[in-house]
Amino acid sequence: MSDIVAAQQEPSTSRRSLAGLISTTLSDRKKLIDLLGIVLPVLFFALAVQFYNNELLLVYMMVYVVLAQGINVSYGFTGYLPFGYFGFFGAGAYAGSLAILDFHIPAVLGVVVGGLGGVIVGAIFMPLFRLKGAYFAIATLAGAEALADIVSNPSLGSITNGTLGINLAGVYSSGQFYVTAVVLIAIALITVYYVRHSKFGMSLLAIREDAYSAAMAGVNVVRQRSIAWLIAAGLAGMAGALFGWATSVFYPTAVFSSAISVFAIVFALFGGTGSLWGPTLGAIILYAVYSAVGISNPQYFELIYGVIIVLLVLFVPRGLVGLGKSLATRFSTKDN
Repeated sequence: MSDIVAAQQEPSTSRRSLAGLISTTLSDRKKLIDLLGIVLPVLFFALAVQFYNNELLLVYMMVYVVLAQGINVSYGFTGYLPFGYFGFFGAGAYAGSLAILDFHIPAVLGVVVGGLGGVIVGAIFMPLFRLKGAYFAIATLAGAEALADIVSNPSLGSITNGTLGINLAGVYSSGQFYVTAVVLIAIALITVYYVRHSKFGMSLLAIREDAYSAAMAGVNVVRQRSIAWLIAAGLAGMAGALFGWATSVFYPTAVFSSAISVFAIVFALFGGTGSLWGPTLGAIILYAVYSAVGISNPQYFELIYGVIIVLLVLFVPRGLVGLGKSLATRFSTKDN
């Protein structure tokens, strides 16, 4: 009798083992693809300067890759879309630059200080999580605009230099800030890789789908969401500090511009949020289009962006990565 029961249980056990093996294989495959999503972009930018002599443009492209990945952490994994994301960028630019000028620290450390500046502003904005959806997005925009007004206030000219901006020409070093940009993009991609393949990332996805159910399952919603928010703010702050260093001379309107948020959001959505490859591809492709068309003919570029946004909403809501997955699934189904 026991032999009969064992024989009946054996197929079920085999099926479970096979399912576990398939699940493990798919997980390992995703991790490998994402590891390539770290290595290949870093190698691309590390070598690109050898073939393309516009170093500053490549640095700006890397800055937007980092910003798009920050949006990915904030929106792709928690569902909170910050229109005021440029506030962290501007705070980082000023925090890093003022630390370099006033305390004479190395410019590389100024980038780290910029990240801290972004985190501090992110912590100040954290009560906005009481809002949801469009209210949260608009509230972050208002907060970022208020921060821009504070920085450019003539009464604070002795601290921030007011509307006169910042001059970092004394620490300009093209080779040094290019290497720093490559390191920063590696940090951003490794961070997103961790988020995607950790329990922390799974908890964020649970919060994005249903915060109440996640809390009932034992997820500390406030803490996990706050950590993700501060990670996104820190990435934007470092990107802002790097931008200020590379630009050398900048004004409040250059780093506290809503266009920065728009670009980062569109780049992330175009590539596909919730993935590692998506925001990177979106930033590289669309910033390349911007550098080719938008600088010389901004009116045409605005038209192109408008069309891209409409097409995203109507036909490709999951971005390039989502489209690629759908096509791969369709072709594999046909083959079977």
